[in-house]
Amino acid sequence: MILVTGASGYLGSHILKRLAEAGKPVRALVRSRAWAEAEGRLVGLNVEWVEGDVTKPETLANAVKGVEAVIHTVAIAIEKGGRTYESINYQGTINIVNAAKAAGVNRFVNICQLGADSKLPYRFLASKGRAQEYVAASGLEWTAFRPSVIWGPEDEFANTFARLAPLSPIIYPIIGDGQAKFQSVWVEDVATAAVKSLDDPSTLGQDFELGGPEVLTIAEVERRALQAIGARRLMIPLPLPILRIIVALMQVIFPAPPVTTSLLDLLGVDNTTKNNALSRFVSQPKPFTVENISPYMRRFKVGDTLRQRSACRALAHQALGREISRARCCVHVCAKRRPARRRLLAWGRPGDGSGERGPGEQRARP
Repeated sequence: MILVTGASGYLGSHILKRLAEAGKPVRALVRSRAWAEAEGRLVGLNVEWVEGDVTKPETLANAVKGVEAVIHTVAIAIEKGGRTYESINYQGTINIVNAAKAAGVNRFVNICQLGADSKLPYRFLASKGRAQEYVAASGLEWTAFRPSVIWGPEDEFANTFARLAPLSPIIYPIIGDGQAKFQSVWVEDVATAAVKSLDDPSTLGQDFELGGPEVLTIAEVERRALQAIGARRLMIPLPLPILRIIVALMQVIFPAPPVTTSLLDLLGVDNTTKNNALSRFVSQPKPFTVENISPYMRRFKVGDTLRQRSACRALAHQALGREISRARCCVHVCAKRRPARRRLLAWGRPGDGSGERGPGEQRARP
């Protein structure tokens, strides 16, 4: 049995599909099965479901029981709603590692992040670096993958720039001087590498960087994203200090801003491999081209970010059957030929703790 954490998340769902389609016995760890089923990423897959939360160690014992290997994908790249890098990326990894060891699990595949280092001033990368250090010192038979920015259907890389387009109808900001370099990697290629490593003993104790076949500046990434949605803009570089002020205001105005200050920090620094190991697992990596990203790019309107919270609430009600899912609750009065009674309804998304956010959220977990 193979356990995939963050199984309904962006990368986790692709890994789970690969395993299920290969006939592997697989268990999906999610925070809420109802929500995961409503999202639809895992529909029709022959998997075993288990609910648990990496921030709550007491919920993980059932998840790892009888498991031979764990593929850990849970992470967030953006902090919000009490979900912090420390609690999820770092402590969450500690919790699942400890649970795996207690259950006698030997094999552990950790999805880290390219550039992750506990000594860096960027808290996201530092949290992922500290987590990997814990995995490496755990005594488990581990393999780590450090992908660059992951792109593909429902991503929040190219789609982040698509969301920004309607808010910038004439002038479109290039992040910083536009020279930060990225080696974005196709989500299916990362999933392939993770799955193949399970049957390859030579990957034990190894740390693999994964990057796409092409290195692009952030300016070129933005250009291709706009071309993919047919948007024509005057592109002008904006210094990061000015962009931070603009983004901070967007975080106040919009319930689900297209960019946050923490994401902006990551988009302003290089993210390329020194030793790209992707070719070891994938013979023909898929490049980040206009032709490849166009089919899945979402077309956004200005009102989408304002309507997003209402859409998430409606889906949460439908998926959870009006059960309590979070502490943020409202009172619902129901009266049908009988005395009114009060029910607590959940507002907000339970999610799966992955950080690879889904449609309309992430996107949004890395």
